[in-house]
Amino acid sequence: MDPIRNPYAPGAGQRPPELAGRDRELDQFDVVLERIAKNRPERSLVLTGLRGVGKTVLLNALRSQAIGRLWGTGKIEARPDQTLRRPVAAALHMALRELAPRHRDPERIEYVLSVVKAFALRDAPTKNAPRWQPGIDVPAARGRADSGDIEIDLTELFTDAASVGSDLGVGIALFVDEMQDVPPADLSALCAACHELSQTGAPLIIVGAGLPHLPMLLSSSKSYSERLFRYHRIDRLDRHSADHALTAPAARENVNFTPDALDALYDAADGYPYFIQAYGKVTWDTAPATPITAEDVKVAAPDAEAELAVGFFGSRYERATPAEREYMRAMALLGDGPVATAEVATSLGRRPSSLSPARDSLIKKGLVYAAERGSVAFTVPHFGHFLRSQPA
Repeated sequence: MDPIRNPYAPGAGQRPPELAGRDRELDQFDVVLERIAKNRPERSLVLTGLRGVGKTVLLNALRSQAIGRLWGTGKIEARPDQTLRRPVAAALHMALRELAPRHRDPERIEYVLSVVKAFALRDAPTKNAPRWQPGIDVPAARGRADSGDIEIDLTELFTDAASVGSDLGVGIALFVDEMQDVPPADLSALCAACHELSQTGAPLIIVGAGLPHLPMLLSSSKSYSERLFRYHRIDRLDRHSADHALTAPAARENVNFTPDALDALYDAADGYPYFIQAYGKVTWDTAPATPITAEDVKVAAPDAEAELAVGFFGSRYERATPAEREYMRAMALLGDGPVATAEVATSLGRRPSSLSPARDSLIKKGLVYAAERGSVAFTVPHFGHFLRSQPA
């Protein structure tokens, strides 16, 4: 069939043509936005799940909802080697620019921007990263959000930024992708600032997305974080939603699937949104005509698997050192679910302590996560199957 009309879109964070199976999260976020606008108490949100389940896509969809309600929004992608000062300052600068044209007091906006600038300028310069100059054309405030203590400064910054949203009867939403990579001290400060704002009812919320162990990291940083956030586990799609993700965009192009084709595609993609888009795209290009059949899926599957092996699995595998690959291969041979670190050590004939550097590095690279105490699991679905298919 015509590849130009192919509706499927496998890409990192790229919105699929049909955002299937996420109505519950979208509807609940609408309630959150409405309640906060009416000065009702609400918690910030955290989305967790494996890679490829659509966390970033959903995060962007939630941001679009906030923009549609005229909120100020900003988004950051956390990095393990970067403090929050620069990205948070840039995100709040963007949010304030969205709200400024509707605010009646330009001096009020300028003051809050001066606080944002003061907060940003407390970022300590390094040899590889000289002092950052934010593009804010006002003098930096003095005595506000500039103490150097990230917890104090973040609380003061959020309080002042939220007041602008309050003036307009809306709020500010800060979206944080890869939230598990926020440095521990900054994650603790973020929780403390959210806690303070929740007590005062200030209209600013955090919407974070991260790997499955993010709730554990938040709980370790502040014990009250379990009550501070509303957690949503984002998982693979059920059969109905997976079929809808394929059939709805195809129907708009007057293309159909046979029931057997949908069976084969669900077996191949296992309900994971990224895989659904990947198999759907290659199958469309392979099929000669509508309806798409199970035979078309069978012919297309090797090409889809080859693309995933290079772009989805292989790119991550190449980031690992030989010692890290040995560790992951041992994990894969023990099974697809969480495995005990002691079992990994036993299978390699090593002491657990000698493998700690490889495990910790894999966690830092986002290839595995600590599923629970004493066990690890892959952050990427089907990664164990991919590793077992590779030559030793």
